[in-house]
Amino acid sequence: MVLPVRRVVIYMVTLKKTCCQGLTGPMFACFWIGDKSTMNNLFVERWSMFTGSIVALVTPMDEKGAIDRVSLKKLIDYHVASGTAAIVAVGTTGETSTLSHEEHGDVVMWTLELSDGRVPVIAGTGANSTSEAVSLTRRFNDSGVVGCLSVTPYYNRPSQEGLFQHFRAIAERSDLPQILYNVPARTGCDMLPPTVARLAEIKNIIGIKEATGNLSRVSQIQELVNDDFLLLSGDDASALDFIQLGGKGVISVTANVAAKEMAQLCALAADGNYADARRLNQRLMPLHQKLFFEPSPIPVKWACKALGLMATDTLRLPMTPLTRAGSRVVRQALTDAGLL
Repeated sequence: MVLPVRRVVIYMVTLKKTCCQGLTGPMFACFWIGDKSTMNNLFVERWSMFTGSIVALVTPMDEKGAIDRVSLKKLIDYHVASGTAAIVAVGTTGETSTLSHEEHGDVVMWTLELSDGRVPVIAGTGANSTSEAVSLTRRFNDSGVVGCLSVTPYYNRPSQEGLFQHFRAIAERSDLPQILYNVPARTGCDMLPPTVARLAEIKNIIGIKEATGNLSRVSQIQELVNDDFLLLSGDDASALDFIQLGGKGVISVTANVAAKEMAQLCALAADGNYADARRLNQRLMPLHQKLFFEPSPIPVKWACKALGLMATDTLRLPMTPLTRAGSRVVRQALTDAGLL
């Protein structure tokens, strides 16, 4: 008897050249197929690299605005040592909108090279042009990334049907696991739960980064999708509540500067130790909030430099450096979190 693909349970092992069930990339191996009840019990083993604290990594630049490979290596080493579950390279926090296509590809490939299999890498591949998003995604098909994160098209504000066709077109042209990304405050476009549910039926669309901050979205989506569809928070301030409601982790801005703490927070929540998780989260809350005191990633790049994680806090126009008032606010948040 052949079971539907969404009932397959995949155990993860560190085999860099292995692939299975049409999922291309490192660290995939398929050893067992079971029924739905068993699958639920083993959920974490299926998509373990996509759970816990996943950092939305900043892209370090030198004083002239060129990509800083030395600082990139330092950031990656920091996340490996801190227990970060995976790295998103060149997502929106990584300033994808101001990198050229060549630079975008270079940063993802350098992240793979410098991480050297020590931490899974997810490529940011979103664009407001479907053909461009498809091209970016296909570029990484055989690169070694474990999946792609694709934001909803920004500015052009597609309909729900347009969103469905956009993400279906991407998924149909890549075997890599795809994670949807909904952040209407930045894109002007809100992907609603029924649209997410339609997309969840596509075999390699495995989850969503939900960054509305609306906790009711968790149950709304859960009611419409299979139990193996990943729900990841994209909002640090509400991430713990999101996980308690059934989310599997967070794609985090805060983790750029508090990687160990965010990994610990997710581990405590996964173990059901919400008392300790809430105490830790309370300490981090000023940081969750103040890293958005000015448009992201302005504050978090300043914070990375302040902690010695990279050489400069350089951004590319139209993003400008953190103001003097902003630096005081972010420094205080770092101090309150015990990081300075």
